[in-house]
Amino acid sequence: MNSAVPRFGKQPGAAGTMFDGVDLEALARRIPTPFHTYSASLIRERIASFKTALAGLDALVCFAVKANPNVSILQLMADAGLGADIVSSGELQRSLRAGIPRERIVFSGVGKSEPEIAEALATGIARFNLESRDELECLQRLAGELGLTAHAAVRVNPDVDAGTHAKISTGKVENKFGVGMAQARSWFADSAQFPNVHLDGLHVHIGSQILALAPFKTAFEQVAEFERELRAGGHAIENIDVGGGLGICYREGSERPVTLVAYIEMVRRALSGFSGRIVLEPGRYLVADAGLLLTRVIRVKRGGQRDFLVLDAAMTELIRPSLYDAWHDIEPVAPSESPMTAYDIVGPVCESSDTFARDRRLPRCAKGDLLMIRSTGAYGASMASTFNSRPLATEVLLDNGRYAVVRRRQTIEELLSGEVAAKTWQTA
Repeated sequence: MNSAVPRFGKQPGAAGTMFDGVDLEALARRIPTPFHTYSASLIRERIASFKTALAGLDALVCFAVKANPNVSILQLMADAGLGADIVSSGELQRSLRAGIPRERIVFSGVGKSEPEIAEALATGIARFNLESRDELECLQRLAGELGLTAHAAVRVNPDVDAGTHAKISTGKVENKFGVGMAQARSWFADSAQFPNVHLDGLHVHIGSQILALAPFKTAFEQVAEFERELRAGGHAIENIDVGGGLGICYREGSERPVTLVAYIEMVRRALSGFSGRIVLEPGRYLVADAGLLLTRVIRVKRGGQRDFLVLDAAMTELIRPSLYDAWHDIEPVAPSESPMTAYDIVGPVCESSDTFARDRRLPRCAKGDLLMIRSTGAYGASMASTFNSRPLATEVLLDNGRYAVVRRRQTIEELLSGEVAAKTWQTA
C-alpha cells in the first residue's frame, strides 16, 4: 500500500479495509458504486506539511481548483487559510461559495474570456496571471472601463522540459502557455501604456506530475535572474508565482517523487535574493492520494489472450488512464488469498480506450467484488463526463470515522434537463 496514505488499512475489530476510519465495504453497501471518496484528514495533513515547510517565508498557497473543484474540498482549503488558483468563471464562483476570500484568488489560464476577466475584476481578486499581449491589452481596457487597477503577473515560458507526459507539459516553447523572456521584457518596457494594470509579478508553471527537482530548479533560477534584471531596470516585482506540478507516487514501488521538504528548500535557494511574496499552486499533491474510486466487478469476460475484468466504473469517472496512459494502483477492498490472475481491467463505455489497466495482476476476481482504484482525488471527478449518457458519480467525504455525501449521483432527469425538442425555430 502507498505509505503516503495514512488512516488506510485493516484496523483491529474492523470488518474490512478502512480509509480515514470508515469501513469501505460497509460504505459501498450504503452507496451504489461507482463513487469517489476523499479523506479530509489526509488533505489537512498535506496542507499542514506545506505550512511547516514554508515556515519563515512570505508565501501564499493557492490550491489549483481544477484538480478537484468539489465545494467541500474547497472548504477544507478555505478553513486552512489557503487561496485558490482558478482558470474559469465557474471555478471563481465555486471558490467564493466555499469561503475562499477574493484577495487570495489568482486567475490563470491561456484563454480567459472578456466576460470572465470583467467578472474577476468586479469581484476584486488578488491578481491575474497573464499569458499574452492581447490578454494584457484586454485587461487594461476592461479595468479602465470599470475604473479599477488590476494586479498582474507575466507568465513566462522558460522552455524547460519537465520530463513529464507530453499532454501535461506546459513550460516548453512549443506549448501554448506563457511567453518568452524577450516578450515579457517588452511588456515591462511598455508598462506606461497600461495605467490600469499594475504589472508587478512573474509566474511560471512548467507542467504537472513532475518527479525530479532539476526542471523546477532550472525554471525558477531563470525567473529569479529575470526578476533581478527587472528590479535593476526600475520595475518592482512584488510577487513570484512558482506554479504547481509536484508529483506523487501513482505506482507503488516504482515512482520516486520529490519530497515536499526538498522541493521547498530548492524554492528557497532559487529565489533567495527575492524579498517579495512567493505564491505556490499545488493541486495534485494536496488531494490525489486522498481519493479512491470504488467500483464493483460487473463480470469477468474470458478473452482469447487474457481475461477482461469489466467494472461499473469507466473513463467517464476516471479518464487519466485513457487520456495519458496513466497508471493507477488497483486492489480488491477485501483481503484475498485467491491466486494472482492477469486481467485487462476495463469499463462498460463503448470505446476501446475505456481501459484502466492492461495485463494487470490481481487476486482472482468474481462478479460483485469491490475494488478500489487508488490516488484518484485529483483529476478524477473533476474531468468526468456523461459520455454514453452515464450520470455523474457520487462523491463522498470521509473524516475520522464519519462520511458525508458531498455530491449525490446525477439523475437521468438532471442529465437531460437542458435539452428540449426543436419546436421553436428562429432565424439569426
